[in-house]
Amino acid sequence: MTEDTQRESMEYDVVIVGGGPAGLGAAIRLKQQAQAQGRDVSVVVLEKGSEIGAHILSGAVIDTSGLSALFPDWKERGAPLDTPVTKDRFVVLGPQGSLDISWLPQPPYMKNHGAYIGSLANLCRWLGEQAEALGVEVYPGMAASQPIWDEATGALKGVVAGVFGVGRDGQPKPDYQPGMDVLGKYVLLAEGARGSLSKQVQKRFALTDGRDPQKYGIGLKEIWELAPEKHRKGLAQHTLGWPLDDKTGGGSFIYHFGDNLAAVGFVVHLNYANPYLSPYDEFQRFKTHPDVREMLEGGRRLSYGARAITEGGYQSVPRLAFPGGALIGCSAGFVNVPRIKGSHNAIRTGILAADAVLEALAAGRSGDVLEGYQTAYEASAVAKELRLVRNVKPLLSKFGTTIGTLLAGVDMQITRLLGGWSPFGTLKHGKTDAESTGPAKDHKPIAYPKPDGVVTFDKLSSVFISNTNHEEDQPVHLRLIDPNVPIQVNLPRYGEPARLYCPAGVYEVLYDDAGENPRFQINAQNCVHCKTCDIKDPSQNIDWTTPEGGGGPNYPNM
Repeated sequence: MTEDTQRESMEYDVVIVGGGPAGLGAAIRLKQQAQAQGRDVSVVVLEKGSEIGAHILSGAVIDTSGLSALFPDWKERGAPLDTPVTKDRFVVLGPQGSLDISWLPQPPYMKNHGAYIGSLANLCRWLGEQAEALGVEVYPGMAASQPIWDEATGALKGVVAGVFGVGRDGQPKPDYQPGMDVLGKYVLLAEGARGSLSKQVQKRFALTDGRDPQKYGIGLKEIWELAPEKHRKGLAQHTLGWPLDDKTGGGSFIYHFGDNLAAVGFVVHLNYANPYLSPYDEFQRFKTHPDVREMLEGGRRLSYGARAITEGGYQSVPRLAFPGGALIGCSAGFVNVPRIKGSHNAIRTGILAADAVLEALAAGRSGDVLEGYQTAYEASAVAKELRLVRNVKPLLSKFGTTIGTLLAGVDMQITRLLGGWSPFGTLKHGKTDAESTGPAKDHKPIAYPKPDGVVTFDKLSSVFISNTNHEEDQPVHLRLIDPNVPIQVNLPRYGEPARLYCPAGVYEVLYDDAGENPRFQINAQNCVHCKTCDIKDPSQNIDWTTPEGGGGPNYPNM
């Protein structure tokens, strides 16, 4: 492949990369406002998944404030949310028992009253239909693989999308398609956590200068059909504690919704130190707790998936606007960590960016910095919400789960009462998640129980029910900056943690028959696009790039 490949081009007023809540929210707002003003604004949404929603994974208890800002009548329009939260339960788990602490006081905004349990993937499918009805062009299966820069100004002016038929050797195959140059007056990046184009833009324009490093967790989730007598429709339960130790942040969620369905999930903060820890196996072990096993037995696991979650919050949000475009949703990171919610803020930031774009287009501008979006964010409900909880993640990281949770609870109450002021000020995150990984010599390997095939399962059977598939004869999209690092550096120093932190069995260290001569193997076809490897690799040697469009998981009801 060469850089001077000739492609056809398509031009729009606005190009949006990513068909999640932020991207679709922005597209819908653009069309709604343009039509209200009697203007014609062309908008395209490019989505790498095989369909809208294919790569969307979230808990999810959904705060509908963002949705209501787009469609106040979303219920009448038939949005797929029909299970309001009727009960919150918060539990601390021990190895055999549990302690319900739901009675402890919480800030009002921490409660789930008014929120709905449902599938964010299905909600995005519905938003995609609404966008198309408004005239947005939506193209699933179109991975945006590289940025296009304006040679004169250096601004982002578009993306290359829809490249197909490149062989593993990098050469065109008989079915080769060079893709399209999709150009816009503005480009909005809505790729979700650790987006591949967003990384490049943040580096090129130094958008993270003066900000704390972004922090992440990995969320793993299964959908279960429970025995009818064990289903508690409307229950939203969260736990802390076992099986994680006090220094390892994370916890579980169990949301009962629909017809005997439960979203069962587990989050591990990726700043854990022990390189022998496997988030996937911690999730499986969690399900063996007596309280959880009793609920799951007699039920049936329907689907599985995993995804990175942005956790840095207020102090990690980069500058949002850059020449030619902006970051929206989790490309920038607007998740409220203690609430475990971000889709409402994703939609809200999509709306803020859309309004700034419309103002710029009305003034005849293109390709400049959308300062109006940055200003609007800083004065928005999104920034206010994140500021109130800005110290939760640093307190958990510094003091551990038990003390950190208590201090975070006190801090949230104080910031709420005093309009955002905190006795801690604004705490720093410090290290990146990659830098938090400790050497193997300082930690003990963890012996995880074998899966029983009843409530616990191995990685490959889980990948199977995620409906993950990639065209095998294509370049490996998980690129090693230095192919020697996994065996020469990561293996002796860290035990090569990629084989453990990956929730899909992508990375293996293989040996010959004598148990010698280790080699690193990448099973890219297993990748569920969670991006954990790009985040957690202690040598920062793995670069997650987009495979051919349509590849990856195909999540139903996630």
